[in-house]
Amino acid sequence: MKRLLQGIAHFHANVRPSVRETFAKLALGQKPDCLFVACSDSRVVPNLFASSDPGDLFVIRNPGNIVAPSDVDGKSQADESEAGAIEFALMFLGVPDIVVCGHSECAAMRALCGEVHLEGADHLQAWLRHADQALQARPDAHLDSQQARHNMVGQINVLVQLDNLRSYPFVAEREKQGKLRLHAWWFDIANAEVHVFDRKTGRFHVIDAARAELLISELGH
Repeated sequence: MKRLLQGIAHFHANVRPSVRETFAKLALGQKPDCLFVACSDSRVVPNLFASSDPGDLFVIRNPGNIVAPSDVDGKSQADESEAGAIEFALMFLGVPDIVVCGHSECAAMRALCGEVHLEGADHLQAWLRHADQALQARPDAHLDSQQARHNMVGQINVLVQLDNLRSYPFVAEREKQGKLRLHAWWFDIANAEVHVFDRKTGRFHVIDAARAELLISELGH
């Protein structure tokens, strides 16, 4: 808490003057480029590794970067907060892209793999059930099987969460109409690299300058 308070004081004295105008404009409304679903892990900082500014990302964060799927009636099977945030981002902010971003050495994925025991953490155990499919998939269908199992499961989990997103009719319909794009990313903490899943190769690839240009060209605008 001490570091947090010192950081706020530093912001007020040294950073605020240069960003006050930006925030004054943002106070009138927001138009983010992307809905970004990330893990709560303190080491994952989307605005840092995406070099994004305030107002660029509409962010959902929770353990394991999970989106609880909808039921047959299109309602969330768990906490309504994720579904509510997705509705707000799509219906009211009109974001054209959703990124689900997992990361290496994720404690939630290690727990899913049985490497971390969760006795007494009933809510966390219940929450991770929405990632169970990541354990059932064949790793070699998508990934480099040489990495640690929890990292493979973490990458597969990102793809599972895209499917969970598509279980919501308002998401699936927008994607079908070409109004929405879904993306699977994975952050390698040790190397400070962001990877993107390529459907053509069935692999995650580092987003370097060349990859970024290719992805931008595929956006069509």
